[in-house]
Amino acid sequence: MARDAEHIEAQGCHSGATMEEAARKAGQSDLLDQFAADYPTGPHDKPQSMCPAFGSLRVGLRMRRVATVLSGSACCVYGLSFVSHFYGARRSVGYVPFNSETLVTGKLFEDIREAVHDLADPDRYDAVVVTNLCVPTASGVPLRLLPDEINGVRIIGIDVPGFGVPTHAEAKDVLAGAMLAYARAEAEAGPVARPEAGTSDRPGVALLGEMFPADPMMIGAMLAPLELACGPVIPAREWRELYAALDCGAVAAIHPFYTSAIREFQAAGRPVIGSAPVGHDGTAAWLAAIGETFGVSAEKVAAAQNAFLPAIKGALAQAPIKGRITLSGYEGSELLVARLLIESGADLPYVGTACPRTPWSEADAAWLEARGSKVQFRASLEDDLAAMEALRPDLAIGTTPVVQKAKELGLPALYFTNLISARPLMGPAGAGSLAEVINTAIAGKDRMSKMRAFFEDVGAGDTAGVWEGDPNLRPDFRAIQRKKREKAERAAKAAEMI
Repeated sequence: MARDAEHIEAQGCHSGATMEEAARKAGQSDLLDQFAADYPTGPHDKPQSMCPAFGSLRVGLRMRRVATVLSGSACCVYGLSFVSHFYGARRSVGYVPFNSETLVTGKLFEDIREAVHDLADPDRYDAVVVTNLCVPTASGVPLRLLPDEINGVRIIGIDVPGFGVPTHAEAKDVLAGAMLAYARAEAEAGPVARPEAGTSDRPGVALLGEMFPADPMMIGAMLAPLELACGPVIPAREWRELYAALDCGAVAAIHPFYTSAIREFQAAGRPVIGSAPVGHDGTAAWLAAIGETFGVSAEKVAAAQNAFLPAIKGALAQAPIKGRITLSGYEGSELLVARLLIESGADLPYVGTACPRTPWSEADAAWLEARGSKVQFRASLEDDLAAMEALRPDLAIGTTPVVQKAKELGLPALYFTNLISARPLMGPAGAGSLAEVINTAIAGKDRMSKMRAFFEDVGAGDTAGVWEGDPNLRPDFRAIQRKKREKAERAAKAAEMI
């Protein structure tokens, strides 16, 4: 048993099937089966982006009066803590260390329970979130056995292994769903507190998905003519917002991959509306869907559309985008950005998202495909790179490795997460928000070509590494190795013919 624990401790999310097998042997089959249903994997059994637990960690760290504790390998916790503070976390991340002995004896669980008891101060916290990373999940550390509450502080235990949750975006849903389930049980048991900011006397629409801060305000302005209000955004910023979100008349799946959260809203009897008020067509269709869901008269829906659609069309016309673009990312808003780019005039033959296809992304996918875009759900890095290299766009928008490869090819490129998704997208404010940064990048194509020509072959092949003089090429050594490879290939072909 100790040797098994040592073996598990040496593994990580890069170990895919090995870690999953260990987790099932440790009694985690139900958890992994639920992950497989909620977050079906693509061509890979392990993440291609940052550790998925970053997503759930980020959600917890953004909530007021919520403490966060990680249980995992020290290197993983260090990396997650570092990137969390890089992205603006302003509070400490708790850590419960372990070794092979504490895994085997169950002492790790006892250490976690002790840490939670020490943290559970109702004067400071509404909730404590404990997250198992890969190794504790694979070892079967049972966070479900933690008490539901201590001293009035809610205890939320979740598992976010890299071998079960494909992207950090979906890890946000793991925690959001767990919190909504807890809050729903509280609301069903009796009266609950209102959010500190209060609630509207109008029926509300809860918003699902992290978005630019101005977007909920713009959505609220578009809902006002329908005599509706914009409800809380989930993931929430305080615990009480969970109650208010569950009390809304409907939920808008702005980001359509929140499967676990949507399940809790549906259990509370709340209808779910896909897509978002993005661009002219998206806004018209979304307002119509909202009106149908709430039983708003056709006249009021038309009035809301007439109040905003001309302004959106005008903003799009004033900020045109010309050029061929490939788009990929792992935030979950890729299809919404793609719609905005096409309505701005861009040629967009490829859209890749690391998130899965869901019923709430169907309308966006159909709209894009009808306009000639290939939409690749669960896109791998290989898919994104192949599309970019085949299409040779004027601009590649994508993840860090896509941007790096594009620049190596002399193509302008922008990082989706920081430069594209961190902008307003909804309504008139979002209509012209992308044009300046994208047109500026496309205009730099000649400069990229000159830079590529200047640095041609530098740091590649024989010039890789640090040299004070000319590299030692050794053509004789290369010839010997080439002959060895050719001999091995001939032997392999001969073996196939036997």
